[in-house]
Amino acid sequence: MEFARGIAAIFVSGWRASPGRMAVYSAVILVNYVSLPLSPLALKYVTDAVVAGDVRGATYAAAALSLVALIAHTGKQIGHVVRVELSDLHAIRVAEELAILSQSPRGLEHHERPDYADRLELMRNEGNPLYVAVQLALEAVAHTIQFAITVALLVLLQPLLLLLLLFALPPLLAERWAARREEAVRLACADRFRRAQHLLDLAVRQDAAKEIRVFGLQDELARRLDELRREVRRRAFRVELQGVAALSAAQLVFALGFVAAIVLVVRGAIAGRQSVGDVVLVVTLATQVNNLVFRTVGLAQWLRRAAAAMTRLAWMRNLVRELYPTERADAPVPAILRQGIRFEGVGFRYPGTDTGVLHDVDLDLPAGTTVALVGENGAGKTTLVKLLCGFYTPTWGRITVDGVDLDRLPIEDWRKRIAAGFQDFVRLELLARESVGVGDLAAIEEPEAVLDALERADARDLVERLASGLETHLGKSYTDGAELSGGQWQKIALSRAMMRTAPLLLILDEPTSALDAHAEHVLFERYAESARAVARATGGIAIFVSHRFSTVRMADWIVVVDGGRIAEQGTHDELVALGGTYAELFALQAAAYS
Repeated sequence: MEFARGIAAIFVSGWRASPGRMAVYSAVILVNYVSLPLSPLALKYVTDAVVAGDVRGATYAAAALSLVALIAHTGKQIGHVVRVELSDLHAIRVAEELAILSQSPRGLEHHERPDYADRLELMRNEGNPLYVAVQLALEAVAHTIQFAITVALLVLLQPLLLLLLLFALPPLLAERWAARREEAVRLACADRFRRAQHLLDLAVRQDAAKEIRVFGLQDELARRLDELRREVRRRAFRVELQGVAALSAAQLVFALGFVAAIVLVVRGAIAGRQSVGDVVLVVTLATQVNNLVFRTVGLAQWLRRAAAAMTRLAWMRNLVRELYPTERADAPVPAILRQGIRFEGVGFRYPGTDTGVLHDVDLDLPAGTTVALVGENGAGKTTLVKLLCGFYTPTWGRITVDGVDLDRLPIEDWRKRIAAGFQDFVRLELLARESVGVGDLAAIEEPEAVLDALERADARDLVERLASGLETHLGKSYTDGAELSGGQWQKIALSRAMMRTAPLLLILDEPTSALDAHAEHVLFERYAESARAVARATGGIAIFVSHRFSTVRMADWIVVVDGGRIAEQGTHDELVALGGTYAELFALQAAAYS
């Protein structure tokens, strides 16, 4: 059933990729394959006419034979052009759907699941089977029709030749058995494919080169990569060898049946029961059946992989649908925050784990305030930020925005009112204007808006030093691209976070790890100034996460997170006077700088 569903998915995908090309290629391939068993039929009449001395009949039969050959040849030429375009469009469509399935869901839960990661890795390694999937599926249908016509002609000549079908069953069953075992091994080895890909990425990435050389990891990376590849190859080879053995034995059975069929017809001709043309027809058709069986076995191996890939794609689609049911989204995102954001008894654990990351969090973030989150690594600060962005929903409790449950707000509309910079920022290798401007797509073509964002991120001088300013290509994806340092890339990312000028929520989640203390302080002074302007305009709340207390003390309100709970909160002076966790951490950092 899964194979049938996979084939159906291939047809649907091909049709959606290009209905016109799908229709043309279907017609061409059908005519081409139907014409193949007609050629031996025309050849039979030519032979019988020649033997009988019938010049006229031989001429007509030869003309028919030539016409069939012309149709087949023309069909191949037309089919080749259409097939390439259709294959390209189908492959592009599948790639686009993979990207959409990965990035369009409102949350990140699917990225946390190993079973999703396994199937995604397998999809990334199925380029060739997926590329030819539509062609293979249509050829399978055409093969079936050709096979039916061929067998019908054989049976009309000699009903006993129907037994040839029985001899064709072993190769087909052996192929199915081998394909299932190979698919099981591919799925079982998916995690090893992912680990091998990670090691290969490390070996070629520029940002990993320094540590690899300093720690002398070149040989160790190569050794581990070789071990993984050999392990996967060993398991795959064993299954492939068993499959080849089974197919060879099955094809030997068919070969015996094929020889028996030819002997049967030749003996009939000698006995006068069939004509010479009949012998030519049967030998030619039996040869076609032989070729059909061998082609079908080869085609089925690739088609099963393509169908399995489409089945995996459907599995991923269903998983995303199950993980992210239709939103309630029955409340509009407010134009201005008047009350603020509240966490009410919020608890959270990541999918697939039993350990809570947040526990009974009650937190009030009043409109217009600047809030700093501090605490040890792993305390839960970033998880709070992820919940505010709607990447996850609380396991229990709720988050409200001006008294309305965050789950009731359309998530895309809510994110349009968020400006955010993260520690694990993306290096977008585009024009400098675009790499910053994507922070507000509506303003990406407005140089002044981009320059203002760069100014707020203290990065305007960085772009002004580039060869072509805002129109400079960034990164090595371009021949003329400018390569930036880690700190410069971070400033580009921070500028991107500053593009939206009227957000309801501004977030900087440890985005300055590549900057020195002075540069961070200057940046947060500008950020605080921008936050105050936003607060006056929209009542927006500014949140930043930092380990540097010289920066943290600029916040209106400081929240100390410890073990997934709110341990302390208050102003800098209040928390120092309290003499708790914050005061201890502040004293330790102050001593380190003295």
